Amino acid sequence: MAPTRDQLLTTARALCAAFASAAPVPTLLSHFSATYQISAREHGLPLLAPFLGRTFAGRSGPNSVQAYFELLRQHLTFRNMEFVGWTVDAEASRVCVRGHATFEWTEGEGKGQVWNEVFVYMLDFDEGARVTDYQVWADSGAAYLARRGTLLQQRKEFEASENGAKADDPAPPYVE
Repeated sequence: MAPTRDQLLTTARALCAAFASAAPVPTLLSHFSATYQISAREHGLPLLAPFLGRTFAGRSGPNSVQAYFELLRQHLTFRNMEFVGWTVDAEASRVCVRGHATFEWTEGEGKGQVWNEVFVYMLDFDEGARVTDYQVWADSGAAYLARRGTLLQQRKEFEASENGAKADDPAPPYVE
């Protein structure tokens, strides 16, 4: 029997709340199916960031959903994550939601680069209302520039060109 709208929404909200609170990876995985193959995919070009553009499948191993969440933790921190605009398709066993947060790149040349981002999750579920497929559409360009350590300077230059200011004038805070 297919899960109800309320069951899908309950699991989706629980997973998103766990992610937003930086719960341990095993807690995140507890919201995924134990019956079916699970996957995670963050859309984008793979060369932009190590967690983009490839499908992570299964619970463990170097290309698993666990590895995806670990890569996120290795490269990013975030704050003020919120989810809004929940859309539930009970017939397709799917939930989509828009989120936003402030992200920070945590290593290499980009360490300390910060940006605000709006993203979308699409979650597919099994008969027990557990996640089978986790897809993300996000601002891969900001992640790439942050990784390279050039996001803040390029944002400043862009905003200066939009406002007719000089590139070395202090840039206003980035707001969506």
